[in-house]
Amino acid sequence: MNKQLTLPEDDAIEVAAPQISGLTPANTPPVDAGEPGFAESFGTFLVQDGAIDGLVLDRAHRATQATDERFDQVLTKLGLLSETDLAIEYSKYLSIPLVLPTEIPPEPVLGDALRADFVRRNKVMPLSSDGNELVIALVDPFNHEPVRSIAFLTGRETILRIIAPAEFDKVFESLYVGSKAIANSSEPTGIGDASDIDVQRLRDIASEAPIIRLVNQLITNAVEAGASDIHVEPNAEAFLVRHRIDGLLRTAQVLKLGLRAAVTSRIKIMAKLDIAERRLPQDGRIKIAVRGVDIDFRVSTIPTAFGESVVMRILDRSRVELDFASLGFDKEQIAMFEDLLGRANGVVLVTGPTGSGKTTTLYTMLKMLNRTERKVFTVEDPIEYQLTGVNQVQVQPSIGLTFPHALRSILRQDPDIIMIGEIRDVETARIAIQAALTGHLVLSTLHTNSAAATVTRLIDMGLESFMLASTVKGIIAQRLVRRLCNACASPDEHGDVWQSELIRAVPRLKPPQRLRRANGCPVCSGTGFSGRTTIAEVLPVTSVIHRLIASKVSDAEIEAAAREGGMATMYESGVAKAWRGETTAEEVLRATRVA
Repeated sequence: MNKQLTLPEDDAIEVAAPQISGLTPANTPPVDAGEPGFAESFGTFLVQDGAIDGLVLDRAHRATQATDERFDQVLTKLGLLSETDLAIEYSKYLSIPLVLPTEIPPEPVLGDALRADFVRRNKVMPLSSDGNELVIALVDPFNHEPVRSIAFLTGRETILRIIAPAEFDKVFESLYVGSKAIANSSEPTGIGDASDIDVQRLRDIASEAPIIRLVNQLITNAVEAGASDIHVEPNAEAFLVRHRIDGLLRTAQVLKLGLRAAVTSRIKIMAKLDIAERRLPQDGRIKIAVRGVDIDFRVSTIPTAFGESVVMRILDRSRVELDFASLGFDKEQIAMFEDLLGRANGVVLVTGPTGSGKTTTLYTMLKMLNRTERKVFTVEDPIEYQLTGVNQVQVQPSIGLTFPHALRSILRQDPDIIMIGEIRDVETARIAIQAALTGHLVLSTLHTNSAAATVTRLIDMGLESFMLASTVKGIIAQRLVRRLCNACASPDEHGDVWQSELIRAVPRLKPPQRLRRANGCPVCSGTGFSGRTTIAEVLPVTSVIHRLIASKVSDAEIEAAAREGGMATMYESGVAKAWRGETTAEEVLRATRVA
């Protein structure tokens, strides 16, 4: 006889020990999370696995003693370890597999037996029920009571999986709340074309709990996935949410078109934008805490044929390492940076397309230069990261505070070092050159394809070649390439073929080669890549380059002379990383467009 299974409100149920195959004697942890020895045991494991270092471990131990909270929970609250990385370490420590994307059910399992509030409150998610086996995913593998309750009430053997909090929230939203439920809460209000809706009514809809939860979840999912941008895009058939991860866009969620106006308005309210203005682009900022970490979002909206497209740039300071080696620069390049930044005056330029890491490189330079005896100013649009001890100015063209206006004022503030977020016009470029001529060190960025092309670009803008030759001390051109996932990358079966080809292109390479290929695993979400690294070329303005710039020669001649002087191109920098197994040769070709 079938019985209705409904868990009571109280989760603490006195039951006999069920059969839970995820916690067999073979993989039972040495100590439980509530026992005194857990912090020592799990902390040692994390250090040995390379997830944290000794300094982080000591800090976490001190915080655990001060707060009397669980060691693993302290790690995430302090931002010492992300919740996704903690889930991976749980999996290794307990020998319990992570949830695979193929294991997510299309609809709730045991939906008639388990209430949604029980699933959400205890962070346990039934994945499948087959015969006498029940597969359950849980966020906290040390919280046994909910699992035992489910095992007792179903009478089935329970098999455990571990799921990261962000993934749990995403699955819960789709199964137990879903865009349909949210859409239903807003559809009766008459959302159609945003231009036909009363603004106050739209504001009320965007402030309703379901829409707030949905937008917060969209943001949390993107941060946990390591995205650099969130793209919210309406089209004729659907309302897409896409993440840019490691430079490439991936579809994260498809929402109903009926949510378009409400979701867009909610984001605009958070960014303090005008929700009544839907004909013109707008820019704003959001600062919120995502799982205990303060994160800034740069918001841009633009009207399209099917509604407003919204892009949110994620500025997560906790993910940015302002260290040249961590960014991917090699020892020779770092030595050249130190030489350039050691100059008393001059201009140092970082070039590349949008999203190539130029601003992060500039901030790393500023971190190296920032000393109490120096006055450092920046002019930015926008200020992406706040640096202690640096005077940062946000341009505001609407009130006349442009790059040139701000720079003229800064020069009256007796600065030693000036960072210009981007040289966009000849007026800004002239002021930068004048500042260098009057004894200041100026750092800035420019959009060009190579280091040598920067010179001709500035001349085309209207600058005199002799002034460039006298002031520009060095140019760094860079790109970002995806880094192979160390958990699943394997030797490339075509390594021998690539070896001869790469040695022909870059003769300085020496065996043995460690060419690897991308495979895909749960750690990297099946992409085969995890994170990005920098490939760059550094062109110091030597006496030879100085004469060539003053003579107005082509960028090809400047590059040829620089290579004769020992400059490694971006392509050669990328090939060296592929040779060492950090990335793939295909990825280098994609980033540098070398035929």
